[in-house]
Amino acid sequence: MPRVPVKPEVMSPVGGEAQLRAAVEAGADAVFFGVNPARDQVGRAGRADGAGFHARAKVGFELEALPEIMGGLHARGVQGFVTFNVLVFDRELRQAEAQLIALAEAGVDALIVQDHGVARLAHEICPDLPIHGSTQMSITSAEGAELARRFGASRVVLGRELSLRDIERIAGQTDIELETFVHGALCVSYSGQCFSSEAWGGRSANRGQCAQACRLPYDLFVDGLQRDLGDARYLLSPGDLYALHQVPDLVRIGVDCLKIEGRYKDAEFVALTTAAYRKAVDEAWAGLPLSVTRQEEQDLEQVYSRGLAPHFMAGTNHQTVVRGRAPRHRGVRVGTVRGVTERGVLVELSEPLKPGDGLVFDPANWRAPEGREEGGFLYGLWQDGQQLDDAALARVRAGGVYELRFGRGAVDGRRVREGDPVWRTQDPTLAARVRPLVEAADPVYTRPVTAHFMGHVGFPPALTLTDEHGHSVTATLPGALGEARNRALDAAGLREQLGKLGGTPFHLQDLTTDLSGAGFLPISALNALRRDAAAQLTDLRAQAPERRAAPRLDSTLAALPRTERASAPATPRLHVLVRTPEQLDAALDQNPDSITLDYLELYGLKPSVERVRAAGIPVRVASPRILKPTEQNLQKFLQSLNAGILVRSGGLLEGLQEQRGPESGGPESGGAESGGQASGGAELTGDFSLNAANVLTTRALLDLGLTRLTPTHDLNAQQITELAGLVGGQHLEVIAYGHLPVFHTEHCVFCRFLSSGTDYTNCGHPCETHRVALRDERGHTHPVMADVGCRNTVFEGRPQVAAPHLGAWLRAGICDLRLEFVHETPQQVTGVIEAHRAFLAGELSAAALQDALDALSAGSGVTEGSLFVPHDFGTLDALPVL
Repeated sequence: MPRVPVKPEVMSPVGGEAQLRAAVEAGADAVFFGVNPARDQVGRAGRADGAGFHARAKVGFELEALPEIMGGLHARGVQGFVTFNVLVFDRELRQAEAQLIALAEAGVDALIVQDHGVARLAHEICPDLPIHGSTQMSITSAEGAELARRFGASRVVLGRELSLRDIERIAGQTDIELETFVHGALCVSYSGQCFSSEAWGGRSANRGQCAQACRLPYDLFVDGLQRDLGDARYLLSPGDLYALHQVPDLVRIGVDCLKIEGRYKDAEFVALTTAAYRKAVDEAWAGLPLSVTRQEEQDLEQVYSRGLAPHFMAGTNHQTVVRGRAPRHRGVRVGTVRGVTERGVLVELSEPLKPGDGLVFDPANWRAPEGREEGGFLYGLWQDGQQLDDAALARVRAGGVYELRFGRGAVDGRRVREGDPVWRTQDPTLAARVRPLVEAADPVYTRPVTAHFMGHVGFPPALTLTDEHGHSVTATLPGALGEARNRALDAAGLREQLGKLGGTPFHLQDLTTDLSGAGFLPISALNALRRDAAAQLTDLRAQAPERRAAPRLDSTLAALPRTERASAPATPRLHVLVRTPEQLDAALDQNPDSITLDYLELYGLKPSVERVRAAGIPVRVASPRILKPTEQNLQKFLQSLNAGILVRSGGLLEGLQEQRGPESGGPESGGAESGGQASGGAELTGDFSLNAANVLTTRALLDLGLTRLTPTHDLNAQQITELAGLVGGQHLEVIAYGHLPVFHTEHCVFCRFLSSGTDYTNCGHPCETHRVALRDERGHTHPVMADVGCRNTVFEGRPQVAAPHLGAWLRAGICDLRLEFVHETPQQVTGVIEAHRAFLAGELSAAALQDALDALSAGSGVTEGSLFVPHDFGTLDALPVL
C-alpha cells in the first residue's frame, strides 16, 4: 500500500536534564525517556521494586516533574515519548493503570509499549494518546506490525536486525508508522527475546534490568574441543550501529522516525549524534548530498563507540557485526605500538595526537581480555630525543613514529607489546566543540514561524505569528497607528525588526504585510509587539493537550471469560519437544501425549511428521521466533504439513488470522474455547516468545485462536500458578523441563568462527555438521543451535526443572506439561520422560524427581532458573481470581 512521504523525525535518547537540553538544542524532533512513579506513590503507581515501567531502570524523570518537562518540550516544538517498555505482571496491573492515567494527563505525546495487553489497556484508558509498539515486541515483518496495530499501536519500532531492503518491503506492505534505530548500541539478541539476565542474574531484560551478559568473554567449543579465538573472545559483543550514510535511503523508503539509542549516555553524546542526524535528515529531505565531514564522523566515534558501522542495515556480514576484541568504548584508532622505551611507548600514528589525549593500549592480540588495559593521559610526544613543541605538534602527521610519554607510573611498559593497537578514548578538545549545544544560554535550534503584520493608520497595529503546526497568536498594540512624518513603515524594515527573534525558540521564515496609509511605529513599539507575540506563541505551544483518561482495568477484567475450576483434576499430559532425529526415536518409544519437532532443516520435517502421525501420536512443528519479510513463505510450508503449530512469532500469529474463519476465535467467540485451529484443522499453541506475562495479554492472545499458551520465561513459578487462576489452567502449557534460551541472535557464531563467509549464501553451513558450545567465566558450557533462518540460540547448559512447583501447578488446573530437549542423548530423553511419568503416577516425590533429573544431567546439574520465587515476592496484592 502506498505510503505518504513524510520528513522523518529525529528522536534522541534522554536519561536526565542535561541530555534533555542537549537534544533540544541540537535539533531533535522528539525525545524518549522513562518516568518513575511519584515519590509518595511508590508501590501504588510503580512496580513492586519502586522502579518505573521502563527498560532503563537507572535513569528517568520523576512523575511530579513531567508536566513541566512536557510544557518545556512543546514550547520548543519537541515531542516527548515515554517508554512503558517492560512486561507488566498481574500484581502490577493496577499500578500500571494509575501510571498510564498520570502520563496521559501530563501531556506526553506517545507511549512506547512492549506488553500487548498493556498497549490495549492504555489505548482504552486514553484513546487520544498514541501507542508505539516497542522494539521489544520483536517486530520484523508487516504482519508483526499489524499485530501491534491490533492492540492499539499507531507506530512500531522495527528490529535492529533488518536490512534496508527488509524495511522497504515492510513499508510497502503496511501503512502503519515505522520507526527504526539509526545509531547506538546493538543488542546481540533480538530485543524482547533475551533471557540471559533472567537465567544468570535473577533479573530480566524485559523488566529494564539487563545484566549485559553479551559483553562478557566466552570460550568456544567445536565438537567438544576448545577453539582458539585469537583476539575475539568477546564473541557476543556487537559493534555499535552507525547508519548516517543510510539516511537518504530511509527518507526515500518513507520511514517516519529515526531513533538514536543511548539513554545511559551523557549530554555530549546526545548533542553530537542528534546534530549529525538532524543535518543528515534535512539534507536528504531537501535532495542534497550528505555533507558530513571527517571531523564530525570522528567526533561521533570519539564520544562513544565500540566500532561504528551500519551492520545489519547494510546487509548481513557476520564477520564484521561482532569483532570481539573488547566490549567497551574504544574511541578512535590512533596508531600501533612499534616498541617500548625506558620512559614511554613508540607508536606509529594513524591520527595526530596532542598532550591531554586519553589513550589506551589494546592487548587483545596476546593476553586474556579480563586483565587491566594500560593507558593514561598523554603528557607529550618525543622524536629523536626531543619533546615536540606547539609548532612541531601542529606538524604531526599519520605515518610517523613518535615516543609517547605519560605521567609517572601511569603506563606499565611490560604490559604493552609491539603490534598493540592504540585508541584515543578521550579528546579534551571535543568538549569545546560541543559546548555551544550543552551549555547554551539561549535557544540554539529554533523552529520556523510565519508572521503577518497589519498596519492601518488610525487602527491598532497587530502582529500574527503562526508556527509549523498551525498554532497562531495575535499581539496588538493598545494605541492607533499614527502617520509617518518621514520614513513610513515598509516590508523591508518590518522584516528586519520583526525577524529579531533571538532568545526565543523561533526564527522568521516568512513575512506578509497589510499596510494602509503611511504609518509610523517607533522601533521600541515594534520590539514590544514582537516580544508579546513570541511570548504568546510560546505559552500556547506549551499548553498540555486536552485529553480524557479514565480507569478501564476493572471493566476490562470483568469482560474477560470467567474462569471455572474443574470439579475433578484433569489427567496431566506430557508434551515432548525434540530437536534431532535421535531424540525423536527415543520420544516415540515413550509414546507421550504429543511430540513437537523443532528442527534446523525443513527437509527433515515432513518425514518426521509422518513418523509421529503413524505412531498415533499428535504432532506439532515449532515455528521460528523471527520471520522477516522474505521468510513469510514458511507459514505456507508449516501449514502444508497438516500438523499442529507451536507459534513463536507474533508476525506468524497475525498471518494465521487470515486463514481462520469468523467462527474460530476473537473476543466475541471465545478464542481458545473455539478450538484454536488454523485452516486445515491445525491446532495452534502459543510459545513463551510471545511474552505473555499477565492475564490481559494471555487472554488476548488466546482469543487469536490459540488452544493453549506458554507464559513468558519472565514469570516465576508462583506467577504462573496465579496466571492459571486468572485464565484457567487448561489454557496454559508450561515447560517442566528445558534449557532457557538465553540469547536469540541474528548474528551467527557458526558463520563467524567456522567459516570465512559473510552469510548463509557462502558460509558452507557449518551449523549442519558441527556442534558448538560457549563456556562462560564460571565454567558452565552452553550449547548453540541454529534455526531455519540461520539465527542462533544460545541455551543455558543446565536444564531448568520445575519439580518443586509441579504440585502447585497441577492443583491450579495446569495439566499440560512440556519437556524440551536441546543436546540430550536418547538415553537422557528416555530418562527424563520416565521420571516425570513416575512423578505424575505418584511413584516419585518432587524431591526425588529433582534428584533423578540431576542424576541424568551428566554432571552439569540442574537449575530452578527463572522459576525461582524470591523471598520478597508478593509485596503487591494479587488480582482476584476471575
